[in-house]
Amino acid sequence: MGVSRAILAGVLLALAGGCIAPSARAAGEVAAPSKPPVIVIGLVGGWIRHDNPFDRMVQLAAHLNAEYGSSVHAEIFENHHREQARERILQLLDGNSDGTLAADEKQRARIVLYGESWGGSEVVTLARELEDRDIPVLLTVQIDSVVKIGENDERTPANVVQAVNFYQPHGIIHGRQEIHPEDSSRTAVIGNFRFDYQDHPVPVHGASWFAKTFLRPHVSIENDPMVWSQIESLIRAKLPAPAAQPEVASN
Repeated sequence: MGVSRAILAGVLLALAGGCIAPSARAAGEVAAPSKPPVIVIGLVGGWIRHDNPFDRMVQLAAHLNAEYGSSVHAEIFENHHREQARERILQLLDGNSDGTLAADEKQRARIVLYGESWGGSEVVTLARELEDRDIPVLLTVQIDSVVKIGENDERTPANVVQAVNFYQPHGIIHGRQEIHPEDSSRTAVIGNFRFDYQDHPVPVHGASWFAKTFLRPHVSIENDPMVWSQIESLIRAKLPAPAAQPEVASN
C-alpha cells in the first residue's frame, strides 16, 4: 500500500471508529510475577477502544484471563498505543523488578501478538521492537492487516517462531494478502488464509453505520466466527492448561 492509500485508509478508519460509543475505561496496576505468565497482547484496529465489548479481540482476551488465571496475561491496546504494549511486556518479563531484563528473563518470554487492521501492522512493528531487545515471540496473528505509514506488515521478523495471516480482498480497505518471513529457517508462516464475504455475509455487531456501509468486507472478517475460532485455537495451542475451576456444591 502506498503512502496515499495509507492516508486514505487512515481517514476511513477514523470515520468508522468515531461512530462507536466509548465504554468505561478500567485502570489497574499490574504486578510483575517472578515467573512471567504467557503474555497475549492484542492491538485493535482503527479507532476502536481497547475495552469495546463488541470487539472480538477484546472478548477473546477477557475469556483467556478468566479461564487461565495468573498463568496467562491477556491485554488489549489501541493500535496507536503500541509503546504502552511494549512497556507492559517488558514489565511483565522483569521478574525481579530491577528495571533491566537479564538474558534469562528474555529467553523465558512466551509471547503471542495478535492484531486487526492497523493493529496487524502494529503487531509486526512490536515484534520487531522485541527482536531489537533479543526477546522471542511464539506467534503473531494478523487479521486483515492494514499497513501504517513508515511500517512494513509484510515481513515477519526472525524472532517470531510462527506467523499467520487472515485477509479478505474486497472493499476500499482490505488486508495484506501475503506475509513472508525475514528468515525462513527461524520463522514458519502457517498460512495466508483468504476469506470472501461477497456471497457469504456475516453479522457485524457493534460496527458503526459508516463501517457497515463503506467498509463492510473489512469489518466482516473482524466479526467472522469461523476466523476467530481458528485464531483462538492457534493462540490456545501456545498456552498452559487452564486454571482449575472451583467446583459448585450441589444441594
